[in-house]
Amino acid sequence: MSSLSKHPKALPFLFFSEMWERFGYYLMIGIFLLYLKNVEHGFAMTNSEASDLYGTFIALVFLTPFIGGLLADRYFGYRKSIIAGGLMMGVGYCMMAIHSLPMLYVSMTLVIVGNGFFKPNISTLLGNLYSTPEYVHRKDEGYNIFYMGINVGAFICNFFSAAIIIIWGWKYAFVAAGIGMFLGVMIFITGTRHYKNGDIRKPMSKEDMPFSKIVLTILVPSVVAGVLGWLIPGNIFQSDSNDAFIFACLPVIYFYASLYFRATPDEKRPIAALLAIFAAVIMFWAVFKQNGTALTIWADTYTNRQVSGTAGDVFRGVKLAEDVTYKKDTVNLYDAQFRIQKKDGQVIKEYNYPPYFKNVTPDKLPADGEKATLWSTPLSQSINPGWVILLTPLVVAFFGFLRGKKREPSTATKIAFGLFITALSVLVMVAAAYITNNGSEKASVWWLMGTYGVVTIGELLLSPMGLSLVSKLSPVRITSLMMGGWFLATSIGNKLSGILATMWDGYEHKANFFWVNFALLMIATFIIFSMLKWLNRIMKEKGVS
Repeated sequence: MSSLSKHPKALPFLFFSEMWERFGYYLMIGIFLLYLKNVEHGFAMTNSEASDLYGTFIALVFLTPFIGGLLADRYFGYRKSIIAGGLMMGVGYCMMAIHSLPMLYVSMTLVIVGNGFFKPNISTLLGNLYSTPEYVHRKDEGYNIFYMGINVGAFICNFFSAAIIIIWGWKYAFVAAGIGMFLGVMIFITGTRHYKNGDIRKPMSKEDMPFSKIVLTILVPSVVAGVLGWLIPGNIFQSDSNDAFIFACLPVIYFYASLYFRATPDEKRPIAALLAIFAAVIMFWAVFKQNGTALTIWADTYTNRQVSGTAGDVFRGVKLAEDVTYKKDTVNLYDAQFRIQKKDGQVIKEYNYPPYFKNVTPDKLPADGEKATLWSTPLSQSINPGWVILLTPLVVAFFGFLRGKKREPSTATKIAFGLFITALSVLVMVAAAYITNNGSEKASVWWLMGTYGVVTIGELLLSPMGLSLVSKLSPVRITSLMMGGWFLATSIGNKLSGILATMWDGYEHKANFFWVNFALLMIATFIIFSMLKWLNRIMKEKGVS
């Protein structure tokens, strides 16, 4: 990786601000599904219920950047928006420590709105700093370094959450997420002098829709459509929340499509290219974001998490594992989710027996009353960011080498290959399902290591490259708004990931669940490769690569 002296002085401040913001977010989201399912301290939800709420939450988290980017572009500027968004998120995380369903929804709302102001604007601010001739050729590299900051935070946070939950309990883990967010805001404020010149509000042109008109023609219809989707008798897309979300997205999708038709002739083709990319990468997020749902369920219930001997002593000593007691006479008391019995949505029986032993083969079960040491499930959430930290310097060096040979692929080409490699990562889990006899036996953690390792390569070729592409192709006057479009695509993909994950218990053969994911990714891969020549031609016309 090249020296930071070759990058804007603001990069370290933005790096650490984003690192601590992501520390808070990924700490919270890494335990969110497990917390929703927890019988004693959480809300005793089933896999399907928890996956549905999780998918809706992360979808809305990435939907609000649409409005947050627009407000920053036209009225508030980037710095004020980032600070305000960060403070809202920090308060939201801390409020999750209050065990109350209404309070949970209030805190989720603060995180959703806060992320809308923080996420698109810090990425846009970074892009603005790389827009000068001195730095423009290092924009992809700058976004890769910035993206590694995200993953440093995402990596370390799960060790904190695992230990905090074991020592003090769930609520203190949420407070730790809030503290991380507040640290990120403080670091951002200290670096203000280095990015003042990048905090530029874009003047409106005659083609722009006034904000009042956006509220009346886009936001109000979205709210109305969402309410109608919720109230429609029956479920079109499996649940009321799915119906509401999909209906609410339609006016926003219409708005982004209208940007193309209202654009000046020289802006039409770049906007069309971005909209095409947005559509294709939805499938990436639909599969990638199952790290918090299907893959967390796999880690919790299907992965061998038992450690013994010296390793067990070390894990217990640093509070990353805890002892659970096997009781033979309670094995069969659990329902199909291996956790709790329900009737009409109400808990009628609770059992403290750990569901972990449900699919341990008889020859490997502990003796009745014997304790087993299990590493904490949230640790599995650090596998992906760990791979990112390891592989980012290699990926940056690889493309630096190709750049020196004048053979570096275009940003659009990197995204296309990122989708294809992500599809290959799903095949690792297909193999894991077969090897473990459909989850009836415990799987080695190396299957998770493998699938996360492959998907990380796809992620590095797609996610930071997508941010870079938006910065390169967007008309200057709507850069942050188009960054919001990238997050809109992420939002739709996130919700689709939740919808897919709610089907987990419905698949008798778990390999079929992963085959469906593979098929969706291959369809998206085929679409983007078929558009590649057209996309590269537009980028060449724009003078970027």
